[in-house]
Amino acid sequence: MSVSNLLANWSQFRQAHPTEGDFHKEYKWAMAIDLDACTGCNACSVACYAENNIPVVGKDRYARGHAMHWMRVERYWDEDNRDMPDQGAQFLPMMCQQCEAAPCETVCPAGATNHTPDGLNSQIYNRCVGSRYCSANCPFKVRYFNWWDFPKEENVFADPLPLQLNPDVTVRTKGVMEKCTFCVQRLTVAKHNARNEGRLVQEGEVQTACQQSCPTNAISFGNMVDPESRVGKQWKAQQVDLAADKQVKDAGDESHEVGEHHSGTQLRGYRIFEELRAYPSVMYLERVRESAV
Repeated sequence: MSVSNLLANWSQFRQAHPTEGDFHKEYKWAMAIDLDACTGCNACSVACYAENNIPVVGKDRYARGHAMHWMRVERYWDEDNRDMPDQGAQFLPMMCQQCEAAPCETVCPAGATNHTPDGLNSQIYNRCVGSRYCSANCPFKVRYFNWWDFPKEENVFADPLPLQLNPDVTVRTKGVMEKCTFCVQRLTVAKHNARNEGRLVQEGEVQTACQQSCPTNAISFGNMVDPESRVGKQWKAQQVDLAADKQVKDAGDESHEVGEHHSGTQLRGYRIFEELRAYPSVMYLERVRESAV
C-alpha cells in the first residue's frame, strides 16, 4: 500500500476497537491458554523459533538487551515464605496478545502495524522504520527489535540448519520490529484453500505452531466467529467478553480489584492487564491452586 493511500484511508486504519457490527464478519482469531495444563516445557517456544525462522541471539546479546523470541514462558513462584511450594513454579506463556485496541498501533509513525479485519495486529516489515515506539508502548513487552542482519551477517543458522528454515516466512532485516503473528502464514494458506472451495476455514483446519507442539493441549486457537470452535466455546464458558474491560469473574468479587484473579467463583478465565483496556485476544485459564483442591 502506498503512503498516499495510507494517508487517504488513515481513519479506516485507526478506527476504534473493539468494534461493534460486522468488522469481524468471517474471522476473529483468538487463543485460550489453560495454565493448569501448562507444564512450562517450552515446546511452544521452540516450535515458534522453528516455524518463524527466529534467530538464537545467545547469552551475551541477550544480556545487552538484544532478546529475540516471539514467545516466552514466564516463571513465577508464590511468595508464601516457603522454600519450595508443593505445586512448584507457575508458568505463563507470553506472546503478542493481538489486542483489539492495540497501544502499539496508535504510536507507529509509519503505519507499519495495523489491525486486520480478521482480528490480527499485523506488522508490515518493509514499512517499519525501527522507531521502536511500538515496543515502548506495548504493556506486555512482546515486540522485539532486530539488531542484526540475520542470517546473512551472523552465523546463527550453522550448516545444515538453513535447510530447516521455513520458506513461507519472510526473512526479516536489521532495523525492523518483530513479534508473534499467530502464524499468519498458516492462516493465509488455510483461508486461500477455503475460499477456493467456497467455504470458510473449519475448526481444527489450522493450528499455530505453539498449539501444535503443546504436549498437554493447553493451547487452543481458532475462529471465535465460528460457533463450533473450541476457543469460542471456552471464552463463552468462562464468560470472558472480548469487548468488555471488566469481566463477570472480576465483577462478581468485590473483595478484589480488577486485575486480581482470586475470585471464589468457578470461573478461571481472565486476560492480562484487563484494566488497561487493550482488549487482548488471548484468554488465560487460571491455574487451580493447591488451596482450591
